[in-house]
Amino acid sequence: MFTTKHIVLAALLLSVAAIVSAETFFYEPFHAGYEARWVKSKSKDNYGEWKHTAGEWYGDAEEDKGLQTGQDARHYSISARFDKPAVSRGDKPLVIQFSTKHPQSIDCGGAYLKFLPTGASQENFKDDTEYRIMFGPDICGSATRRIHFIFNYKGKNLLWKKTVPCETDQLTHIYTAIINPDATYEVQIDGQKKESGSLYDDWDFLPPKDIPDPQAKKPADWVDEKEIVDETDKKPEDWDQPKYISDPEAKKPENWDEEEDGAWEAPQIPNPEYKGEWKARMIPNPAYKGEWSAPLIANPDYAFDEDVAKYNDIEYAGIEIWQVKAGTIFDNIMVTDDLDVANEAVQKVVERAKKEKEAFDKIESAKKAKEEEERKKREEEEKKKQEEKPVEEKKADHDEL
Repeated sequence: MFTTKHIVLAALLLSVAAIVSAETFFYEPFHAGYEARWVKSKSKDNYGEWKHTAGEWYGDAEEDKGLQTGQDARHYSISARFDKPAVSRGDKPLVIQFSTKHPQSIDCGGAYLKFLPTGASQENFKDDTEYRIMFGPDICGSATRRIHFIFNYKGKNLLWKKTVPCETDQLTHIYTAIINPDATYEVQIDGQKKESGSLYDDWDFLPPKDIPDPQAKKPADWVDEKEIVDETDKKPEDWDQPKYISDPEAKKPENWDEEEDGAWEAPQIPNPEYKGEWKARMIPNPAYKGEWSAPLIANPDYAFDEDVAKYNDIEYAGIEIWQVKAGTIFDNIMVTDDLDVANEAVQKVVERAKKEKEAFDKIESAKKAKEEEERKKREEEEKKKQEEKPVEEKKADHDEL
């Protein structure tokens, strides 16, 4: 017979089981010892160098240290292996997140991560290395300032149909992608939802259910001309006028000598009465049947896949990018199926980012004050020079003006 004690114990056991089932597959805050986890690619001999820094402004000098691109106009390629592959488990989501900061006022460069499958070669990690998911900011001029979110499905990279702007200021922001087992998703910046929807709707995981019948042919008598010439329209009798006429205001010069200069002719000017080439007006075609399109048939290649949101072999986090102006700092990289753990990490980053902004504003204010002080100093020096000039030089300066 079950007692209240048994029920409470069962509830506790279920709670413990739920906690145990949640798992973080990878977390990189770039604390001391991070170098041992990261492998630099050797596929190129001129990759850019990395720095370990929190930058000039930060919320916490140690916690905000990350991996920073260190050389302009370079490719970068580095990756770290998980303790074990990320694997779908029951109703748990896949949560991918990391933070970036662009103290260099980024103008063109990637700031996204690639998540690689089991068996990837870290030393050969390069731009065409197959990945499972690519996620994060991409910036180039004013035209490209978006979050990339790309899935590799059956060997094809599927682009996100949505366009979501990324952050491009000089402060830290944390990006989160949540992929649910029911094939829904959500993208957040700093813990705030920016986009959500269905994987099936927003990526081309599946071919279309219906396709135009490749055997269908447009009927020979099909009329697809919307308009026809109005046969009743006639050209007005006064339509035809010359394009140019002699200038009626022109006068023959008094010194014109016809024996030497030839017969004088007034210059030509555009004829204000000229109407151009006449064309009969167009009218709606009474026989028009519309634009022809082949009838749809069931796509023989269509097959529903209920497992597009499932994963079983994501084992590496990689940064493989090109940057024109280096300086981006990557930090707080996490892959987990525990939303609470991910949200807690976001809140910590957001709180430190508030302090970072205070530090940034203070530095910017000091820079502006210094610039203003230097400007005034230059003006005073120039004024002093003018006052010390001899009377003759001052008079010369005045005459030049």
